[in-house]
Amino acid sequence: MADILYDFGAGRSDPETFPKEALKEAAVRVIEREAEELTKYPGGLGHAGMRQAMARREAEREGVSVDPDHMILCNGSMQAVTLTAEALQEQRGDTVIVEEYSYPGTLSAYRSIGYDMVGVRLDEGGMRMDHLEETLERLSNEKRLPKFIYAISTYQNPTGFVMPKARRLEMIELARRYGVPIVEDNCYADVHYDGPIEPAIYALDDDPNHIYLCSLSKILAPGLRLGYILAKPPMLERFLARRNDAGSNTLAAAIVAEFYKDGIGAHAEVSNALLKEKRDLTLEMLDTHLADICVWSKPVGGLFIWVRMPDDVDRKKLYEDAQANGVNFLPGTAFHYQNRNKPFLRLAFGHLTKAQISEGLPVLARCLQAARGSNEPRTFEGLFE
Repeated sequence: MADILYDFGAGRSDPETFPKEALKEAAVRVIEREAEELTKYPGGLGHAGMRQAMARREAEREGVSVDPDHMILCNGSMQAVTLTAEALQEQRGDTVIVEEYSYPGTLSAYRSIGYDMVGVRLDEGGMRMDHLEETLERLSNEKRLPKFIYAISTYQNPTGFVMPKARRLEMIELARRYGVPIVEDNCYADVHYDGPIEPAIYALDDDPNHIYLCSLSKILAPGLRLGYILAKPPMLERFLARRNDAGSNTLAAAIVAEFYKDGIGAHAEVSNALLKEKRDLTLEMLDTHLADICVWSKPVGGLFIWVRMPDDVDRKKLYEDAQANGVNFLPGTAFHYQNRNKPFLRLAFGHLTKAQISEGLPVLARCLQAARGSNEPRTFEGLFE
């Protein structure tokens, strides 16, 4: 297999924006000031300063008060995903509602835990509420209401779509009607480029059944392994009772808390400006090389672009040829809740250089053209029809 020169598969931010010097300075201050705390176990909630910094992050973005004592720090958002799922599960085979296309890590975790996933169709506004209502009614009649609804409502992975406020309110109403908690994964919330910022579900309604997951992987760095759960009692105690790892990384949390002591805005402004340029370049290259046969999302935030291909593309050949020519991407099957082989692929642009984007997408386009069974133009206009 050829070396991968153009990795459009990995969802990471721009390495150039990683604040090395500022974090080094923060680390020195933290070690001098909090050395004794580093010799202790952090406990279920985790480092108080980090929780206060993230409560400020949420409050400034959402315009609502956030209690840092309702926050559980986790070793990345995947621990938050898993801990939440385990705490809400009563037995293997319990049902959970997910978006038809969702984050592969979450889907893999739910499979391992033993959930029966039921997918809800997507459109350009995220999870479709008409199909969610139909699904909830059907599951209710079958006496197997889901333990929760999992939704990536802002800059959805893989599509990049944003759920409008009106639709979020519909979801809240449906969840309340059927007595089902909402687990909102908002890991991409601060990776924002254009337009208004839609409110998080927890900011629209104070129901204690709303559970919120977030992370620093996309705005700072995934290697820090810092994420969190925001939940109110009694749900909060349910998660703490399930936790058995003695808490999250105190040193990483303390350093990040020091770095973000004045808020995350300054760093986000720098990183998002560069990411926006890469998003724009990726869209430009797609338009130049694939406009006649593909359509794709135009995300206003996040790190991903979702591409629909013609049905006559041999997806196995496309992937193998792309890999042989040094291009990596994630195929649609990785995101489908039932692993179905659908004519989609996801492009991640955040960590690539502009040169890699400009050079790699024409290579991918040639591979895609070669994998087709015809030379006909596309017959579709939208991503989901």
